[in-house]
Amino acid sequence: MTALPRITPAQRRSRLVRRHLLAPSLRKEKAEAVAEALIGLHATDPATVYLTAAARMHTPTAAAIDHSLYHAPNGTPGLERIRCMRRTMFVVPAHLAPAVQSATVRDVHRQRASTTAQLGESLGWDERRCAAVEAAVLAALTTHGAATAVQLAAEIPDLREQIVTFPGKPYESRQRAGSPILGLLAAEGRIRRTRPAGSWTSAQFRWAPARPLRAIPPAEAKTQLARHYLTAFGPVTVDDLKWWTGWSLTDTRRALAATGAQAVELDEGTGYLLPEALEDHQELQDLEGRGGRGDFQGIEGAVPAVALLPGLDPTPMGWRHRDWYLDPDHTKALFDRNGNIGPTIWWNGRIIGSWAQHPDGHLNHHLLTDPGSEARTAIKSEIDRTHAFLAGTRVTPCYRTPLERTLTT
Repeated sequence: MTALPRITPAQRRSRLVRRHLLAPSLRKEKAEAVAEALIGLHATDPATVYLTAAARMHTPTAAAIDHSLYHAPNGTPGLERIRCMRRTMFVVPAHLAPAVQSATVRDVHRQRASTTAQLGESLGWDERRCAAVEAAVLAALTTHGAATAVQLAAEIPDLREQIVTFPGKPYESRQRAGSPILGLLAAEGRIRRTRPAGSWTSAQFRWAPARPLRAIPPAEAKTQLARHYLTAFGPVTVDDLKWWTGWSLTDTRRALAATGAQAVELDEGTGYLLPEALEDHQELQDLEGRGGRGDFQGIEGAVPAVALLPGLDPTPMGWRHRDWYLDPDHTKALFDRNGNIGPTIWWNGRIIGSWAQHPDGHLNHHLLTDPGSEARTAIKSEIDRTHAFLAGTRVTPCYRTPLERTLTT
């Protein structure tokens, strides 16, 4: 039996630096190019979109990123904000939005059933009542063009009714019926988030009727999305792709097979890489055999590579298995109880620390391992660059992690 090509953790980290723009020489001019490289930007926390893009842009400003999000030329959006993988809000390149939405539509079917059941149990609404409220929301947005959830609730009393979430649990809470209704309409691609009411850190988004997206057969869409994921994140395991997309194991395996991905050996077990990427890897291996550097480092001037990434950045949230870029002993300090990562410091494709903004505006950081003097100098420079981008704006992650909380004090 022929042995599978082996890709080491060091080679994966060097590939990660290049694909995810984690070095000054690899930065882009516009947020659209950043989203293209990463497939999409996590958008659960509004500030993450801006900080993710800024970390990978040459001369970032909030105004430039804002223009990419809300001022596309000729009325054609370059970026779309949609609820997709794992029912999570992402900002994705507009040309990928149809495939992303079609590939995750199965989750939407489950979400509709879950939302209807929740409103039925809490408020006694049947499907007809739910449909009537949804129709009222769509009519209001058509009339006004855009409105916040608060504005919609003022006009549609049903949206103000209170429901209990997780009844009987320690984390039981109450919310308005408008929250699941708007979430469902967004997931189905019938409404979309537009500019927030406030600064770029505001979570009070306006809602507007969504632009209809081209329908793509789910199987074809899943293959497209899997191919984009392999391009940006490969090599990956089956578990990685399943976790990132939220697909079933059967759908994951089918989509992976349809891409033509080839098996490789990773520390985690069998991984997969697109054929063209595997050819690049083998060429670099040949280079190493002739006395060159076959570990991806230095091939494109990508290292030394430093980056300050925000909480929920798509890079650390891109894989199920993370030991090759994150020391397992550091997980508790960097993640909250639900698996959401806080701000991180990266050096040559590895997480080595965290950073946070103090209430007075300056940035604190803590290194979980000593990367050496060259790295410490580069990190200081990147902290200054991030501080300049913030320009006095205060940012607090929506998901707080132990080390981030410590650094804010």
